[in-house]
Amino acid sequence: MSDFKQLSRSVRGLTALVTGAASGMGRATARVFATEGANVAVTDFNRDGALALAEEIAASGGNAKAWRLDVANRDEIGRVVNDVAAHFGGLDIVVNNAGISVRVAIDDDGYEEAWARGIAVMLTAHPRIIRAALPHLRKSKSPRIVNIASTEALGATALHSPYSAAKAGVTGLTRSLAVELGREGITVNCICPGPIRTAITDRISEEHKTIYAKRRTALGRYGEAEEVAHVTLSLCLPAASFVTGAVIPVDGGLMARNA
Repeated sequence: MSDFKQLSRSVRGLTALVTGAASGMGRATARVFATEGANVAVTDFNRDGALALAEEIAASGGNAKAWRLDVANRDEIGRVVNDVAAHFGGLDIVVNNAGISVRVAIDDDGYEEAWARGIAVMLTAHPRIIRAALPHLRKSKSPRIVNIASTEALGATALHSPYSAAKAGVTGLTRSLAVELGREGITVNCICPGPIRTAITDRISEEHKTIYAKRRTALGRYGEAEEVAHVTLSLCLPAASFVTGAVIPVDGGLMARNA
């Protein structure tokens, strides 16, 4: 029997890059990591939102810097990832969180455009960011990658086929890269959030949120963005070194229910 090892449960001093960090789950993730002492690269297509969050984190005593990043732009990805590593002196954690809402019927005239945009932002961007980050992650003592998918990858909703396909692709990508990068000590995991309070779900009335949550989830409520962020944090701890290839629903028991 091996001796007990005191594994670190702190990300203090590590550098995390979070995409889509200006709002919703990305914002909560950036705040949680900063509160725990990590250096945070706040990246988002919304430059002003990213800057505002970085300033908010700094005002609270954290260490963050903002970058505008369109994850559908290959050249921007390479530049921003390298800038982040240069600014903070390395890169330890990548959280692929950026996403968009795509709702379109299969026979809609705009389907092809919606499909291309959805796949570009929510699937193709992930390996591009990981490829750009790999030279830096390979120098880290605790390299972590967390991809944010959705319970739409595990079950589907009508009119969301580009979204569901992209998110299902993320789960497959996660498992494949976990196997490919495992011998290097780089862990790759995936979180599938269920019904979470974000800017996207703000358009749903409280009455309908309550009806849906009570009918579909075990906990009977919508989740908060911070609850997803803390699971992301847990997967990025140095102590989480034997967790890889996992696809974890953070859904209040949505996928556990039969009806």
